[in-house]
Amino acid sequence: MGRPVTAAPVGVGLVGCGNISGTYLRVLTRFPGLKVVACADVLEARARERAAAHPGLRPLGVEALLGDPGIEVVLNLTPPARHAALSLAALEAGKSVHTEKPLATTRQDGRRILDLAARKGLRVGAAPDTFLGAGIQTARALLDQGAIGTPVAASAFMTCRGHERWHPDPAFFYEHGAGPLFDMGPYYLTALVCLLGPVARVSASARISFPERLVASLPRKGERIAVKTPTHVSGTLEFECGALATLVMSFDVWAADLPRLEVYGSEGTLSLPDPNGFGGELRLRTGEEAAWRPMPLTFPHAEESRGLGLAEMAEAMREGRPHRADGALAFHVLDIMESLLASARDGRRLELESRCVRPRPMGYSSSA
Repeated sequence: MGRPVTAAPVGVGLVGCGNISGTYLRVLTRFPGLKVVACADVLEARARERAAAHPGLRPLGVEALLGDPGIEVVLNLTPPARHAALSLAALEAGKSVHTEKPLATTRQDGRRILDLAARKGLRVGAAPDTFLGAGIQTARALLDQGAIGTPVAASAFMTCRGHERWHPDPAFFYEHGAGPLFDMGPYYLTALVCLLGPVARVSASARISFPERLVASLPRKGERIAVKTPTHVSGTLEFECGALATLVMSFDVWAADLPRLEVYGSEGTLSLPDPNGFGGELRLRTGEEAAWRPMPLTFPHAEESRGLGLAEMAEAMREGRPHRADGALAFHVLDIMESLLASARDGRRLELESRCVRPRPMGYSSSA
């Protein structure tokens, strides 16, 4: 990113004014190719509250927002269970869509979104876009330059005790289509696909360790949540390139000393920053070295840049080229997650139905 903007900004309408919307609204003002013009929420008071904090942002009903001719892209920040319905409605209204992760909670709904967008000649983008940031992009460049030789394996660990300890409305994290795999897995899986390419097959085990959760955060402190999805998932990913990855996603762990993300090569190891962020510490250690070596981040966007994928999609729309955080990538990640849960349920190794193109690396001074 960073190319001078000569075309009119892409008009954006935000639907879903919950916890993450404030971050998006703050960050998106940095991108001149975008203009967020309206917001909507099923709770109209929440939309009015967001609009009041951001001059020039109009609060609308959802139908009015979808019908607004000044909006080209709908930014879908609704809860995961509503992603598919809102994205399909936006596409039917002639709007391209950029959605929070996951693309949908089932492969069937994900495929419906991509098929409808293709029929209408519209775009689908999806979070996470953290893989476009300085940390993962620098790691990608080092891999492509052969810094650790041929990648042979990777590990990805996200372990915590669950969102009921801090989130103001944590119940949906324990519904079908959420849990640690669907909530946090997209960050790790998208980064791995960016680094190693598409996944061919998976196997997994999973469990609901605690059938009920006690909310410790306000305003719902003391409420109990029934858990409806696995809260500990252990999986193995087999990539088309031949590399194997170990994946653990858990809301059942009080503390752990585990790497967030590592890639192991024939000549060394890359230790990557948290893929839920854009920057962070990147370290390299080759077989000849006695200690880890910190690596400078050579790409932009090390700071909080949630919305970078939407901005890059808008730029691609104006330039008539493909965008990077696209629907095919998001669908492949959705396919990986659904296949992991199916493997755990059925006790067998599964071939994936989907493939995607490994996203092109970001440029050093532009997104081309």
